[in-house]
Amino acid sequence: MEKFLIDSNSFITPFKQYYAFDLVPAYWTEISKHTNSGRLILLDMVKDEINKGIDDLSDWLNKQTGFVICKHTLPAIINKYQDILQYIQTCGLYKNQALQTWAVADIADPWLIAAAAVNDYTIITSEVPSGGLSPKSPNKYAKIPDVAKAFGVKTENIYYMMRQLSIQI
Repeated sequence: MEKFLIDSNSFITPFKQYYAFDLVPAYWTEISKHTNSGRLILLDMVKDEINKGIDDLSDWLNKQTGFVICKHTLPAIINKYQDILQYIQTCGLYKNQALQTWAVADIADPWLIAAAAVNDYTIITSEVPSGGLSPKSPNKYAKIPDVAKAFGVKTENIYYMMRQLSIQI
């Protein structure tokens, strides 16, 4: 059974742009119905990031008791995180700025990939691949889908998850 590790942007973007609580409460009700399924995973860092915004989204998240919380401090995840940063540094596709950005302690992106790689999760994110990555023109920003692919981690968007969970609003 596929399990979904949800990036913060897959909560924040719907909340701010197209599934506001006052306009489409059914979306959040439907997500809530699946939190006890064991299929919706939150990285502890993502939960912390959402809780920084003291708003309807953080209120909703804190009322959900069924999300599986994945701790980024588990040894296997830390080891994979180190592999990911090393990849960013040595693969030739990224400028040093990409490594400097992802190496910041509270940046969840590399931790999401590490947790997904270790636990065979699908990452749900609104990020899209950079496209055209080349050592001839290294990118200064790393994107989750590009790096995840290098580690055999599947990434999808929120609509994919909704279809897999049969969520309709």
